[in-house]
Amino acid sequence: MEKILERYERCSYAERQSVSPDLDSQGNWTLEYNMLKAKVELLQRNHRHYLGEDLDSVSLKELQNLEQQIDTALKHIRARKNHLMFQSISELQIKERALREQNNMLVKQIKEKEKALAQLALRDQQNDGPNPSSFFSPQPPLPCLNIRYQEEDTEARRNELDLTLEPIYSCHPGCFGT
Repeated sequence: MEKILERYERCSYAERQSVSPDLDSQGNWTLEYNMLKAKVELLQRNHRHYLGEDLDSVSLKELQNLEQQIDTALKHIRARKNHLMFQSISELQIKERALREQNNMLVKQIKEKEKALAQLALRDQQNDGPNPSSFFSPQPPLPCLNIRYQEEDTEARRNELDLTLEPIYSCHPGCFGT
C-alpha cells in the first residue's frame, strides 16, 4: 500500500508541476501581451504627435520635449546631408584633377605630334625644293554676301533685298602655272 501511495504522490506531484508552468506561462504571455499592447499604443500616440495630430491632450512639457526631439532629429539629418555633400564634392574634385591631368597629357601629345609633322614637312621641303603644287592649297570656299535690289520705290526696296551667300574659290597666283 505504501508503494501505491508513493507512486500516487509522485504522479500527482509531477502533474501539478506540469500544470503550474502552463498557468505561469499563460500568465507570462498575458503580462507580455499587455506590455506590448501598451508599448504599441504609446508608439502610435507619439507618431500622431510627430505628425502634428492629436495635440490637444499634450502638456506644455511634453510639447517642449517633442520640439526638442524634432530639433535633434533635424540636426542629425542636416549633419548627414552635409557629410554626404562634402563626400560627393571631394569625389568630384578628385575626378576633376584626374581629368585635368589627362587633358594636359593629351595637349602635350598633340603638340608633340604637331611638332613632328612640322619637322617632317620642313624636311620634305628642304629635300624636294620648291614644289609647284605647294602654291595651290585646297581651302574651304569662303562665303560672299551679295545684296541685290530693284530700283522701284524705297519701301519696296527695303522689303525685297535678296541676301544670298555664294561660295568663292580662292586660288594663289601660281595655281594656274605653266
